[in-house]
Amino acid sequence: MTQETIELTELVAAHDLEAVNDWLADNGALDIAEELPRLEPTDQAVVFRLLPKDRAMAVFEALDPVDQQQLIDALADESVYELFLHIDADDRARLLDEMPATVANRLLANLPGYARDNTNRLLGYPEESAGRTMSPRYVNVRAGQTAADALAKVRRAGLRPREVLVLPVTDDQRKLVGVVDLPDLVTAGTGTRVGELVRPETYSVRVDEDREVAARLVQEADLVALPVVDTEDRLVGVLTVDDAMEVIEEEETEDIQRSGGVEPLGLPYLHAGVLHLARKRAVWLLVLILAAVATVNVLEAFEDTLEAVVALALFIPLLIDTGGNSGSQAATVVIRAMAVGEVQFRDLPRILHRELRVGLLLGLMLGAVGFPIVWVFYGIEFAIVISATLLVICTWASFAGGMLPVLARRFNIDPAVVSAPVITTLVDATGLIIYFLIARAVLGI
Repeated sequence: MTQETIELTELVAAHDLEAVNDWLADNGALDIAEELPRLEPTDQAVVFRLLPKDRAMAVFEALDPVDQQQLIDALADESVYELFLHIDADDRARLLDEMPATVANRLLANLPGYARDNTNRLLGYPEESAGRTMSPRYVNVRAGQTAADALAKVRRAGLRPREVLVLPVTDDQRKLVGVVDLPDLVTAGTGTRVGELVRPETYSVRVDEDREVAARLVQEADLVALPVVDTEDRLVGVLTVDDAMEVIEEEETEDIQRSGGVEPLGLPYLHAGVLHLARKRAVWLLVLILAAVATVNVLEAFEDTLEAVVALALFIPLLIDTGGNSGSQAATVVIRAMAVGEVQFRDLPRILHRELRVGLLLGLMLGAVGFPIVWVFYGIEFAIVISATLLVICTWASFAGGMLPVLARRFNIDPAVVSAPVITTLVDATGLIIYFLIARAVLGI
């Protein structure tokens, strides 16, 4: 816990409002937004009411949707409606997703007509889509306009500076034809046509495009804002870089949790109750337990082999752990490469060819290291069994780790689902089969 957290907690507990005011004055909106959720809900409301209106809005916008909902529940007064009105429509949509339906409907009903329409329009798009995440606030200009006319339109719109850094260029049917950067417009001659300032390349996404795909495009193309169009290529909104970064953070959090064998929590860790955390973990543990039954069945099938050479059992943990780790490494690298757009399904043959060679090389290195050690203690035949098994298991595990995430994406399954825990469980069972078959062949059991 940071010093700032300790100090604020103690000040609030001591009901020293003057000192709390001083602390708020000494810290920025982001710092306050970070520390506010650590307080009890009633204390959050007290501290929040001490903020001037402008700073309160900045702090509220910096909070996660779950923390925003908690604060709204704690405030429970007219200031809630003012907060709800002044945040962006896309932030309202995200916040409403976190709220009970009755509360969401009440807040929507108290919005002015234009704000309610903007919010409902976003809520009408599919969850996890670019349309649900975009901002409907933008200024579009025409290619035939002069720079002076376009700038006059920007001024009349009354939007915030960050909302007009990139201006979509549309035709008479509101179809997107390009984008122009505000700095280019400002520095151009007053009579310059907007069409002469349009960027050479224009990126856009459809409203039904997956929000992560859209956010990755913003990141990869170094965009400040990405136009969003409907099915007829008409401009309906923009995905801003700050919203794109939030999407990437959320998606990567989900991937990390799934890769560790946990269902996405859907809320910050400290807000999750013990029952919620246990439920999210239990599902995967049950699935993996059922999958591990295959390992038990393999051991049972090769029971005679184990009885004939008891020493084989000593190396089971080493071999299956090595195979599982090798598969997990391959899966992690491939999943990350897919997440950042480095590989696609059409790259599967290249991925498999590469991972087969990597696995083979790893198996050769590990087998070469283990061979003399096992030879000294268990004899040359046992050393051959262990080294050969390491070679085959590492090759197979790397192949499976590279293949399964790509196939999962092809069938619209989150690749993180077939990540480390699943790969490890699969390689455990198949690795044992490989081990015992090699042992039978070499030892003549």
